[in-house]
Amino acid sequence: MRQLLWATTVLLACSTALTAEKARTYRSITWERLLQAGPPLQQLGWLATRHSKEIEASDWSIGCETLDRDQAKFSVYKEHLGELGAKHGRLQSGWAKCEKQKGVYQFEWLDECVNGLSEQGVEPWICLCYGNPIYGSNVQLGSALAPIVQSQEAMAAWLKYVEATVTRYRNSVTTWEIWNEPFGQGKDYAIMVLATAEVIRKAQPKAVIMVTAITPSDRAIVLEALKNEGKIALVDYWSYHPYDRNPDASYAAVDKIKAELARYSPEYKVYQGEAGCPAILEWTHALSHHPWTEYSQAKWNLRRMAGDRVRGIPCSVFTIIDLKYPDMLQSFGLIRSNLLHEFIYKRPTFYAVQHMMGFFDNSVKPIGFSAFESNATRALSVARFDKAGDPIIVFWYSDRIPDDQMEWDRIDIVLKDVVFREPVLVDLLTGKVFALKDGAWRREGTNTVVDQLPVWDSPMMLAEREQVPLRAGEASKSR
Repeated sequence: MRQLLWATTVLLACSTALTAEKARTYRSITWERLLQAGPPLQQLGWLATRHSKEIEASDWSIGCETLDRDQAKFSVYKEHLGELGAKHGRLQSGWAKCEKQKGVYQFEWLDECVNGLSEQGVEPWICLCYGNPIYGSNVQLGSALAPIVQSQEAMAAWLKYVEATVTRYRNSVTTWEIWNEPFGQGKDYAIMVLATAEVIRKAQPKAVIMVTAITPSDRAIVLEALKNEGKIALVDYWSYHPYDRNPDASYAAVDKIKAELARYSPEYKVYQGEAGCPAILEWTHALSHHPWTEYSQAKWNLRRMAGDRVRGIPCSVFTIIDLKYPDMLQSFGLIRSNLLHEFIYKRPTFYAVQHMMGFFDNSVKPIGFSAFESNATRALSVARFDKAGDPIIVFWYSDRIPDDQMEWDRIDIVLKDVVFREPVLVDLLTGKVFALKDGAWRREGTNTVVDQLPVWDSPMMLAEREQVPLRAGEASKSR
């Protein structure tokens, strides 16, 4: 008996040790280091976050892609969706997963996703894709359109599937994207857009229809096809997917897209429909062959979001969780997972995105980039917003790829035509809210002057203290 008790005690001790070790392993050391860093200012508290249900409206979207190919599990992250504060979520419809037998639809898996998003206060929007092997087409990213649009049977089946999907979800889904990234397939994609959009409009007359990300030459073909058929008003948004190592470097191309669309219709709008950043050096897919870290990932996503928000561009962050691609475990997730699709931890970028989405809802109006003078030695972006008549300034170094350093420069800056009463400084990455030092800022006529303002290659915010809600209770270091 004594030996049995001793063995039991040892086993319990080992089990406890393993559990403790697992707990130590399953955390983000990156996030812990970020929480310990920051400019040497008095911290007032932490920026309050809001659940999606608490936010009336915003243009923020979160990516919930590839569930149609079982590269992630919706149930693993469902409860975390609302925490982010996103008001929209992108799904992919999965023709092949819904129609495994000709003419027989199985929507139960998609019901779980659509209903689950709605339960979290997040409005789902659906990318209608991909092909279906039972009709001779492929289920993967980059699959060809020709086997569908050039086959009478396959095209009829596709349109029937689209009609069934839109009809089933028209009370929950208002925005439909036609396919995903059919690069270099302009002629076939034009055929698909015209036919698919007609079916969507018939099933849901007030639907919002989105053209997916395509190349400039593909876009010209689709635009001309819509024009020649007298169907310019058939689509609403034109999506683009800007995977640039420096997220601030893509807007010249976006301006060209806007100018081209305006020549066809003043009603056309752009939608940043998918963009994100890896957390490690990836060897393939977007933004590969660069030594990303969880630090630079968080900065990248924040800069992308700030750049889109000040320009009034709806923005979808790719993606909520790591995805198990056929050839890799992709690391774009706000949540880190493993090969078993298990939840590991929330990366720093989860909290950064949460801060941006929770604060910048539709009550915060983008004004544009603010005029300023500073002694900064690097290119500085200074974006201006308005909330209830009060100015909000978001600023960051925008000239280089985000790095993994945690160092702040100190600059003197004059914000033109910006008047504060009692500004506070917010680090949108960590959510820390700081008081400015006495005498560090002053009003000069219609301008605000700030001395020794901390700045780095991630967005910081100046806002009136009364416009910055703090988390209730004592600030937690662990989150």
